[in-house]
Amino acid sequence: MFLLNEKVVYPGYGVALINRKVERVVAGAITTFFELKFFTKDMTILVPESRLESVGIRRLSSKENIQEMIDLLNGKSCKKLGSCEAGVINWNKRNKDYQFKLRSGDIFKISALYKDLQKIGFDKELSFGERNLLSQIENLLVEEISVVCDLTKEQALLELRKPFGMVRVVEAQTKMAHMAI
Repeated sequence: MFLLNEKVVYPGYGVALINRKVERVVAGAITTFFELKFFTKDMTILVPESRLESVGIRRLSSKENIQEMIDLLNGKSCKKLGSCEAGVINWNKRNKDYQFKLRSGDIFKISALYKDLQKIGFDKELSFGERNLLSQIENLLVEEISVVCDLTKEQALLELRKPFGMVRVVEAQTKMAHMAI
């Protein structure tokens, strides 16, 4: 059961706060909804209390799970991080698999997608769809890492990109952003 003021993850959309309970009449019956207010989007949604888990809403990952995910991206372990066999199937079939895993909300499945797209990006230029998906996945992971580990988004992005040797790119982007201010 979820509680008011609890931070949760809504698959594909990111971290939200369970803001309040709302009762509405739906099809002649009173239904209780949880109002979810998203952290990084100007968006609030109502989800029936009885459907929270079936929608895929989950509690935030623990710091231990975040560290395990980072370790998996670093290649220190491979027990939870699967692969989508990026080179075997075409983009349309792979994208279906990616979308299914993204909707699961599972941080390990999402990080596997991130790793696959990063690998593909090292071998060839990513397509428009792949770049958008990579950006979406990166934003979701950064958001959860920053909330769970109490880091800024820039620090979380550094942690996420570190296994791929992209730390200097993030540091340069951060310096340019601060210089522009």
